[in-house]
Amino acid sequence: MRALTLHLKILILLLVALGVGITAYQIFVLGIPVTADETDDLWNIDAKVEFVASPREPVKVQMFVPPLNQEFVSLNESFISNNYGVSINRVDGNRRVTWSARRASGRQTLYYRLVLTKRYSGEQTKAEGPIFRDSIPLEGPEKIAAEALLSPIRQHSADVETFISEAIKRVNNANDDNVRLLLGGDASIANRARVIEILLSIAHVPMERVHTIQLTDEQIQTPELWLRSFNGDRWLYFNPANGDQGLPADRLVWWTGDEPLLAVEGGKDARVEFTLSNSEMNAIRLAQLTDENTEADFLEYSLYGLPLSTQQTYQIMIMIPIGVLVILILRNLVGIQTLGTFTPVLIALAFRETQLGFGIVLFTVITALGLSLRSYLEHLKLQMLPRLSVVLTFVVVLIAVISLFSHKLGLERGLSVALFPMVILTMTIERLSITWEERGGGHAFKVAVGTIIAASLAHVLMNIPELVYFIFTFPSVLLILVGFMLAMGRYRGYRLTELFRFKAFLKD
Repeated sequence: MRALTLHLKILILLLVALGVGITAYQIFVLGIPVTADETDDLWNIDAKVEFVASPREPVKVQMFVPPLNQEFVSLNESFISNNYGVSINRVDGNRRVTWSARRASGRQTLYYRLVLTKRYSGEQTKAEGPIFRDSIPLEGPEKIAAEALLSPIRQHSADVETFISEAIKRVNNANDDNVRLLLGGDASIANRARVIEILLSIAHVPMERVHTIQLTDEQIQTPELWLRSFNGDRWLYFNPANGDQGLPADRLVWWTGDEPLLAVEGGKDARVEFTLSNSEMNAIRLAQLTDENTEADFLEYSLYGLPLSTQQTYQIMIMIPIGVLVILILRNLVGIQTLGTFTPVLIALAFRETQLGFGIVLFTVITALGLSLRSYLEHLKLQMLPRLSVVLTFVVVLIAVISLFSHKLGLERGLSVALFPMVILTMTIERLSITWEERGGGHAFKVAVGTIIAASLAHVLMNIPELVYFIFTFPSVLLILVGFMLAMGRYRGYRLTELFRFKAFLKD
């Protein structure tokens, strides 16, 4: 007996741990929303390209577009143009779109539109990049100035990360004569990045220019230059203007390298204008869109991977254990007597269509009339099978009559009585009549009332939208319920109703 108890405790512990672990993994690792009304940011980015086409010349417009790596997920990408051919190719890790036309004249406008989100972006792949580069050749005063700057940089750095930070700090010191010499009077961000690259190249540290767009509510903006270097394990990002390290979470890498964003052949006065707007979308719907548009599989092995019609069925089925749990608690802890365990749950499912109040009335009316017929058939001394057949037929006829009169009276809710489980009603009538014969009308009435109470409570819990969503999204919670049910299977204490029943013993 002691070994059986230990076995049961271990089984309960494993089920609860497994249910909690899977649910926690879905919430904290996959990031699946806990509530149905949770929303996520959705970013709409428009890049408007304008230029003046030269007459009688072919037009070719090339622009870098985001590489669509795993940090952001593209939900929609479109290229809007009039009478232009569109193609996309990859160049040195970048994506570049090319608009082309044989003839165009006057001012031209092209659009690139991107809808993306940062949630559900998938597991990050291992980063790769160069860890060595050749030095940029220098001569004369520039070489001496660069070597003078590198000496303190080496002294105050311990690795690649601190070396780059110290180099940026030195280059941004406008009072240093060596810096002023290398800048040549041009203190722009692009020129400072060039000087930083020179210093890093002498130390054979590779560096890339990264052009980013900030995902903010500021609608119109221009790309911002950042620097990055690979330390053998991951990319290190630096802001050349102030030395800040680490690419902010609201930054989208648009392209990398030294080439300009836009290149136009057969046109002039070209410019690009970025417009951003933020919106929100239901988080679980966003996860489904992510699965559809990428190779991500957040919901592939969940119930959301089923067809919609099947999902609706399982949203009902998966709540049945909740109803069973309610019946278990009412019977084993409270002490309410019902007609079995599953009859109240099936009646609760029927209440989904009839609604609770109208369903109770219909159940009471049909059961009362069925009991009257069952009492009459008892006087005819019929066997059980013919008796059940007559009662079932009566129930079907009674349901049809109620539906017909409800329709004539304009009570459309009465039409849903046809969804009541006829076999369950028939067996309910039969079992109530047997209970009446064996233990009296009072006990039968108590059992009928207990069944209605249990079915009503189960119906209320099984139709809470937040609970339905949570159980459907995290079905591993059912393992925790099974653990609780197993624990309840060894309960041998008093029920709540028995405490009142045996209250007199406490006085003695």
